[in-house]
Amino acid sequence: MIRVDNRYGTIEISQDYFRYIIGDAVSSCYGVVGMVRKGTRKGLRAVLSRQAMVEDGIRVRNEGERLVVDIHIEVVFGMNIAAIAKSIVNKVRYTVEEATGLTVKKVNVFVDGIQPE
Repeated sequence: MIRVDNRYGTIEISQDYFRYIIGDAVSSCYGVVGMVRKGTRKGLRAVLSRQAMVEDGIRVRNEGERLVVDIHIEVVFGMNIAAIAKSIVNKVRYTVEEATGLTVKKVNVFVDGIQPE
């Protein structure tokens, strides 16, 4: 649960909500194969679909009134990883800020695996 206190009161948003909106945003980015469970070496994947809620590979925490998002992904071999990461950062920042009204301080993208075509 993310809890942010502001002049109007307290805002509480569940991790499940963040995982849903961020998972949907990441799944629409070109070159992303799936989310990777954080903390696993072999990279057990959770295949993304727009209908399913992604629970692995996404962590949201707050620093004051601003959010920090960590995303663990697997990408397609041969793709420009920097371009994929930049696309994810922009899409996630926009999506979270529009959906919640909270400011995103940082989006960290960790590429934990590369899958051949």
